[in-house]
Amino acid sequence: MNVTLNQNDLSEVIEADRAHLWHHLIQHKQFESTDPRVIVEGKGMRVWDARGREHIDAVSGGVWTVNVGYGRESIANAVRDQLIKMNYFANSAGSIPGAQFAKRLIEKMPGMSRVYYSNSGSEANEKVFKMVRQIAHRHHGGRKHKILYRERDYHGTTIATLSAGGQPQRVMQYGPLTPGFVEVPHCLEYRKQWDVEDYGRRAADAIEDVILREGPDTVGLLCLEPITAGGGVITPPEGYWERVQEICKKYDVLLHIDEVVCGVGRTGTWFGYQHYGVKPDFVTMAKGVASGYAAISCTVTTEAVFEMFKDDASDPLGYFRDISTFGGCASGPAAALENMRIIENEGLLDNTVAMGERVLSNLRALQEKHRVIGDVRGKGLFCGAELVSDRATKEPADEKLVQAVVADCMAQGVIIGATNRSIPGMNNTLCLSPALIATADDIDAITAAIDSALTKVFG
Repeated sequence: MNVTLNQNDLSEVIEADRAHLWHHLIQHKQFESTDPRVIVEGKGMRVWDARGREHIDAVSGGVWTVNVGYGRESIANAVRDQLIKMNYFANSAGSIPGAQFAKRLIEKMPGMSRVYYSNSGSEANEKVFKMVRQIAHRHHGGRKHKILYRERDYHGTTIATLSAGGQPQRVMQYGPLTPGFVEVPHCLEYRKQWDVEDYGRRAADAIEDVILREGPDTVGLLCLEPITAGGGVITPPEGYWERVQEICKKYDVLLHIDEVVCGVGRTGTWFGYQHYGVKPDFVTMAKGVASGYAAISCTVTTEAVFEMFKDDASDPLGYFRDISTFGGCASGPAAALENMRIIENEGLLDNTVAMGERVLSNLRALQEKHRVIGDVRGKGLFCGAELVSDRATKEPADEKLVQAVVADCMAQGVIIGATNRSIPGMNNTLCLSPALIATADDIDAITAAIDSALTKVFG
């Protein structure tokens, strides 16, 4: 793609950005001496900034979102057409794309039946927490109100979702937090907490230990990512999910799978939990649902959960008394329908599996070359490489050096990610999540940039 940008034409934009925007996850002191980055155009796997520099985007919009790539006119047209016809009505009433997408989505999720729309992953997860608290009051005398979450997992930016956050740095300075949230241990075998053979089962048994400690009659929900994202790209050990399911059934604990990152193709299946034969009670999703072309998130439940909110029509407090204003925007499901069509028609699930294998293969080859790579893990186009200063001790690489690798890749024209602001001393995993349209050449260019950056930073 040929892109011609005149920086003088954008100088006013850059200055307006510097003077008035408050960016996400950025320390703004630096913008007193450097220009803020402004991304002005995207096509396929590539984006161009205000200086006209081209970059391969290996993190799908920075946060695992643009699953089908940039510049999709068919999604833009679907949104435009819908906005002209009917842009919004509160979701106390339905819409044509809302009903159509819900039907198509449920077809991909055997065992699930109901879709509740909102506009962000944090919001989708908070809806689950509210549902569980209401279920506790209406069906368990208020007892089963506690919500278990896992160390290293992340579920959002609201105070309640931060209360379910297993990443201490994201939680720091935002307390006091919401009561009733209890942490269970992580399941990263590379940094195992128990010296046993069947590590997956032992890591899951630790959840049972917490339930017994808290009292099974007080625990209403277990909230987990299928594959931990920002906490280090952690794929669960063999046997982990099977045991988790057993424990939830044994103690009548509802199971919530947070698919905000993994959902809609990222791991090579429609949803990450589908690799493991899990049958959840709640599934939440956001980022890849419309690939960032419109704001939409979904809280999906079973019919059994749904029925608990309509068992007594005479009770004025019996239904789910919640609203998401922009859950009524018709543009979100319109974009999501077209996004799903693209994934199906272009065979992007199969491509994700094939290209994911290539990423992991390339990273393992780099692991042979660079002793700083201690572990490689991931599934589909959702991969990570944990950097260590010593393989024997697994001492994490210095965070500044990890960020230097990210910066060097950026200088080469490749945007990668790394765990940051998550776990003190453990922000040492490089993260890759290229669009599901990635080609072999794209993957090779991304890992070649990492190879060069590792050599420059670590020698």
